[in-house]
Amino acid sequence: MDFGYTEHSHRHISIVSKRAGEILEILGYPERTVELAKIAGYLHDIGNCVNRTDHAHSGAILAYNILKDMGMPVEERTEIMMAIGNHDEQTGTAVSDISAALILADKSDVHRDRVCNTNLSTFDIHDKVNYAVTNASLNIDSKERRIILKLTIDTKISPVLDYFEIFMDRTMMSKYAAKYLNIWFELLINDTRLL
Repeated sequence: MDFGYTEHSHRHISIVSKRAGEILEILGYPERTVELAKIAGYLHDIGNCVNRTDHAHSGAILAYNILKDMGMPVEERTEIMMAIGNHDEQTGTAVSDISAALILADKSDVHRDRVCNTNLSTFDIHDKVNYAVTNASLNIDSKERRIILKLTIDTKISPVLDYFEIFMDRTMMSKYAAKYLNIWFELLINDTRLL
């Protein structure tokens, strides 16, 4: 989907689905909980087909009804609905283990591959910051109970301060999501620990 924002298509949802599952799997959650996190990750941006504004809430309702029609038990589809409905930093917060994993997975997908606009001269700050990220990884250390978002930012394209200007809410949401899972969130940018 391209709405003039960053990419929200198959690439993004595949990364988020995989990461959400990996977070819970590495932390030792049951296989079915891991699977539900993957499903939530895959469906989390479905609300964008209605409108970018309030997409988390419309997506939660859409996903709930789709999963109901597919025969998923009410408890499981409710878990997924809650996770999707709480993944946006403007209106949500971690309310369950699945929602916390979804938030961490979603907010960690920062990369130049997400920039839909290919005309550098017309980049807004979101395009510029995402395009400046040449490498991004999310590492989970279950022994140390840490999750580390490691970014490489090309400061010739965007200063690190611009990252914080647009991503501070997402960064704080990730920190609280990690806390919900009883782990510590760390942010490394250009090998400098910032959180």
